[in-house]
Amino acid sequence: MSKMDRRSLKSQEAIKKAVIELMSEKNFDDITIQDIADRANVNRRTIYLHYLDKFDLLDKLIEEHIKELKRICELESDMDTLDGNVSWFAYFERNYSFFSALLASKGAPFFRCRFLEFVTDDIKNGWDMTEGKKREINEDIIIQFISPAYVGIVEWWFTNGMPYPPEVMGKQVGMLLESNLS
Repeated sequence: MSKMDRRSLKSQEAIKKAVIELMSEKNFDDITIQDIADRANVNRRTIYLHYLDKFDLLDKLIEEHIKELKRICELESDMDTLDGNVSWFAYFERNYSFFSALLASKGAPFFRCRFLEFVTDDIKNGWDMTEGKKREINEDIIIQFISPAYVGIVEWWFTNGMPYPPEVMGKQVGMLLESNLS
């Protein structure tokens, strides 16, 4: 990797970190490109070199995390619900700043919608709902019951300062999911 590439990556990381920090302090709509530039210690032109505007920056940041959650799902598709959830909560903990800024504060409502959409798709495409169907529960109803509950428990976890470690959250949420799907 060339020196320029490393510098560019370092600038992008500083910009991402800056926007996350600022979102934990104030509403996204009130954050300016100048605020981000000042916090990241770069000039505005550097931000525009990588992003169209603050919305593009946020969108790319969200997509990075959604892609990583998808990757975790793919890696653990053979695991049971309990173990798979532990991995998700461990990822949430490692990326506390991002998720707490977007879920536990005023953050960006778009992220909650995008996260809910991702969870809904994951449940729809990757979870076995055979037992629920045997009990004559419509698949759409199962999905619409589980998805917002999952997002809500993640929000609760961040809002309350992660009162339980990822292992406890993952296992208990997994047990709740299995009891509603099996």
